[in-house]
Amino acid sequence: MTLARLLLAWLPVAAWFTAFGWVSHRWIGIAASPQPSGAVLGRIAGEALLVTLFGSLWFDSLGHGGWWLLFGLVGLLAARLPNGPGFVALAMSTLRYLGAGALLAWRLA
Repeated sequence: MTLARLLLAWLPVAAWFTAFGWVSHRWIGIAASPQPSGAVLGRIAGEALLVTLFGSLWFDSLGHGGWWLLFGLVGLLAARLPNGPGFVALAMSTLRYLGAGALLAWRLA
């Protein structure tokens, strides 16, 4: 896996996480600031990098099938980490990671 290939896979995942966060806040009714802070963007970029590296492990060494199940489970785990969110937050987190998995399947598989 080359660094350029990882970068080209990371960029759409970071954009997906940013856009999904904005849309989900608007949908739930939380006022989203027009420009996220540098700390929020840094956290999103770091999370996207970790998911991209995780996806590259899956698609380059372990297999191509079942990515939707793998990323769905990771989304469920990530949603349950802070403190038991409600059903909507759990569903949004799972959708967020499924979308990231789909982007990585497209870019890395």
